Amino acid sequence: MRVEELEVSQFRNIERLNLACPGDLHLFIGANAQGKTNLLESLYVLALGKSHRARSHRELIRWNQPAARLAVRIRRGDRLHRLEVRLSERGKQVVRNGVEQRRLSEYIGTLVVVLFAPEDLDIVKGSPQVRRRFIDTEIGQISPAYVYHLTRYKQLVSQRNSLLKELSGRRQADAALLEVLDEQWIETAVPVWKKRFEFVRSLSERAGRIHRAISRGVEELKVLYAPSVDLDEKSSPETWKQQLRRELPRIREQEIRRGSTLLGPHRDDLRLIVNGFDLFAYGSQGQQRTAALALKLAEIELIHREIGHYPILLLDDVLSELDDHRKTHLLETIRDRVQTFVTATSLEGIGKETLERARIWRVEGGTFTELR
Repeated sequence: MRVEELEVSQFRNIERLNLACPGDLHLFIGANAQGKTNLLESLYVLALGKSHRARSHRELIRWNQPAARLAVRIRRGDRLHRLEVRLSERGKQVVRNGVEQRRLSEYIGTLVVVLFAPEDLDIVKGSPQVRRRFIDTEIGQISPAYVYHLTRYKQLVSQRNSLLKELSGRRQADAALLEVLDEQWIETAVPVWKKRFEFVRSLSERAGRIHRAISRGVEELKVLYAPSVDLDEKSSPETWKQQLRRELPRIREQEIRRGSTLLGPHRDDLRLIVNGFDLFAYGSQGQQRTAALALKLAEIELIHREIGHYPILLLDDVLSELDDHRKTHLLETIRDRVQTFVTATSLEGIGKETLERARIWRVEGGTFTELR
């Protein structure tokens, strides 16, 4: 998979940019708040139809402008694809090969990206929500069905929570409706759980191997999926459904009292274990950085296995966060396989061999000047 050309118009602080992207390594240098991350964000939005750091698409439109437009031409094997995202006060449009896509599940997956930024350390030390977003983003890019089920699941949780709040005042009147929502919730939650279990199992296998190499065989990493209800991963989906039908009535009064759905994929977590110890509670910063790097490199492998193409790698100011050993492992792993877009405040600390094969731009005030 290769990005061949990127067009950005009225996006963040970038007024207009047309970027040809031959080669595997593209390096963007500049001070903070000049637009480097905005360039990577544009590729992320083109891949997933949404930003990783903005709550509303309106935040992405350049100040005092009515609309923004992003477009990219990519090559997957011997096929060319063109994606376009149009943002305005009226809403957002996503277009693939000239045809507007009504659902994100029909759009996501043509351009696949892996973003690695300093805040990705939060995958290890942050909240469960951060870890859920991590797995949902990656699974969504390789499974349109997952996007559909997850979207439907979130809608049902919202409807169920609203009804639970109402039931605290008039329980009998809507009890039958809650039972209907329960069954719909179960039917949607189970495929989400199934796909997450599969993904985490594959992720753990690959991340463990990579982590051993980075730690020179000293540390063993395991990634475990931690559902909010005691599900046996080896059981069938039908067994899970039966278990949930028993579990929901047991916590009914508690859910009504709190007005909230108390179990399900929206309350699950990941556990990262190194040599038997939980990294969240006991890991050093170095161990946490190694685990985060191993997870990101494992993502690349897993995506390649699933879709037959390597994703585009977006490295947002992370080289300065890694020591020489981790940095070397990262660059050697992706070399000549993964097209990579890198941001950094300077060229300091980047090896001569890496610089010789990179295209380099200076970024200042949203303007991109090619240095070589």
